[in-house]
Amino acid sequence: MIERKQYLDQLISKKENGLIKVITGIRRCGKSYLLFEIYHKYLNSIGVDDEQIIELALDDDENIRYRNPIELGEYIRSIIADKDKTYYIFLDEIQKVKTVKNPYLDDENETVSFVDVLLGLMKKKNADVYVTGSNSKMLSSDILSEFRGRGDEIRVHPLSFAEFYGAYKGDKRDAWIEYYTYGGMPYVCSLAEHRAKAQYLSGLFDNIYLSDILERHSIRDKGILDELLNLISSSVGSLTNPRKIADTFASVERIKISPDTVSQYLDYFIDAFMLNKAQRFDIKGRKYIGSPQKYYFSDIGLRNARLNFRQTEENHIMENIIYNELIIRGFTVDVGVVEYNYKDSEGKSKKTNLEVDFVITDGGRKYYIQSALTVGEEDKRLQEVRPYARIADSFKKIVVVKDNIIPWHDDNGVLYIGIEKFLLDPRAMEL
Repeated sequence: MIERKQYLDQLISKKENGLIKVITGIRRCGKSYLLFEIYHKYLNSIGVDDEQIIELALDDDENIRYRNPIELGEYIRSIIADKDKTYYIFLDEIQKVKTVKNPYLDDENETVSFVDVLLGLMKKKNADVYVTGSNSKMLSSDILSEFRGRGDEIRVHPLSFAEFYGAYKGDKRDAWIEYYTYGGMPYVCSLAEHRAKAQYLSGLFDNIYLSDILERHSIRDKGILDELLNLISSSVGSLTNPRKIADTFASVERIKISPDTVSQYLDYFIDAFMLNKAQRFDIKGRKYIGSPQKYYFSDIGLRNARLNFRQTEENHIMENIIYNELIIRGFTVDVGVVEYNYKDSEGKSKKTNLEVDFVITDGGRKYYIQSALTVGEEDKRLQEVRPYARIADSFKKIVVVKDNIIPWHDDNGVLYIGIEKFLLDPRAMEL
């Protein structure tokens, strides 16, 4: 069993806090396993009896009657009748519960939904409620509006490299190759053959992710979604925007699509936790810049599968993995821009923008990070740290390299660290 300690600790800290715990994340990243196996065993370990843990997998045909919210509410209330006991209610795939007409009112617009059931249970002093939901019906943005501040979200990600390596049978170098190729979807860890891993990851798109989006948003043309995902997969770590993507569709694919539609479809991928968007941040001006942005896949194996594992260049893949690791650690992650004014060889004033791969913040803490395959040659090292020389503040500046190096600092205090150390040691940035 892969220990998902970070998420277990969050569940423990939110236990009996009076809110509905909503576990979100991309499909098949381990939300149900976290709740039904890992958290269930924890509750047993602190003395909670199984009879106090109510588990309903609402996608199971044995529980189809409880897809009616009225039936669901009545069933759970009948079980938690003993007010002297605390009951832990786990509802998996809550979106399977349909919205029905209120049978006690004549008004056709008066309905009952799973939201009504959950808000009702939340008021029970002896009920502690946890739900997971499919991205096709219940997204993080929906949670904020539906529960109006009464839901407590726990975002679950695919396996980090540290989690993956903890379950891997082999050395770190082989683990890294496996991880940057196939990513961290938990089920992939149980598969031995390349073909099986590739088929599973590719199948997730057609059988689950794209089907969810097509159903949720009533989209007829799956081909556009496919092409858009392929294009984003090819340009991971590159600055882009909806207009540029629409122009590429027109010139390369001979497909006419508006920038607004591209933007909308990208938002669908983000809401489904397939993609993340990094905004550009003007470091000197201390403000956000609109377009363009960068897009990263929430799991690098999914990105590689979209391209049939043909484009496995480590520089872009490593950048995506570092981004995901920072998100998992709870940082806000932006793409940094430093404006640089200089004179050319003819003495003419010029202006250019230097890029910092990541500007990360967490409360009052801030770090700058560059991702580089190597800094073995001095010219390459100077190129990577060039933006740092034009940042006047004293926040930590880091270069993460592919090479397995002993961490060191240059004369300007820049920390150089290998990718394995960075991913496996959450304190590495403080060296």
